Amino acid sequence: MSRPQGAEDRPPEDLTARARIRDAALDQFARRGVKSATLKDIAEAAGVSVGLVQHHFRSKDALREACDEHVMASLVHRSKDEAAEPAAVVAGMLAGSERSVRYLARALVDGSPAAAAFFDGAVRTTEEFLTGTWPDRFPPGSPRARDAAAVMSAMHAGTIVLHEYLTRLMGRDVLAREHAAAIVTAMADVYTAMGEFTRSEAGKRMTEAAAAHHRQEHEHD
Repeated sequence: MSRPQGAEDRPPEDLTARARIRDAALDQFARRGVKSATLKDIAEAAGVSVGLVQHHFRSKDALREACDEHVMASLVHRSKDEAAEPAAVVAGMLAGSERSVRYLARALVDGSPAAAAFFDGAVRTTEEFLTGTWPDRFPPGSPRARDAAAVMSAMHAGTIVLHEYLTRLMGRDVLAREHAAAIVTAMADVYTAMGEFTRSEAGKRMTEAAAAHHRQEHEHD
């Protein structure tokens, strides 16, 4: 899929002062966290004065809200452009806005309304995929579909949140755009192997045990 021209494709001198400040804030918040990053840090990274930062954004909280809005718009728009299959959404995010993904990784750890909204949206998209692909196994609106979607979304988000650990073990920066395929390739290998495992005798026993537990848990619903 072709990627639209955006701020990350342009040199800093081609951006407005407001955009340079926002991008510097995204980097500083991702690296230091919102609590530790200061307006002075952000101003120095953007090459502007603290006064100009305050002129455009008033306060650090207002700047964080602007960053949240930018990241949500960027990643939600990108996820809608990708196939409904969750791994394709992850691939699109990693191949797209590296700065936004790094910011999201930190926001998911620190917690924020925008991070919660992003995760909830990912769960809804995943649930639609599961119920649309396997409606008998995951009936629309069922607790089983919701639980599976939530766990699957957490598994995918975990690869972003734990990117520093993955980078150390995989030998390359997994959030860098040039290595965007690394996580998705490994994820595909895992899903392929798990599909083979569930068809094995051991896998069938595990599946049957899980199904029995599920029936027992919901027999009085």
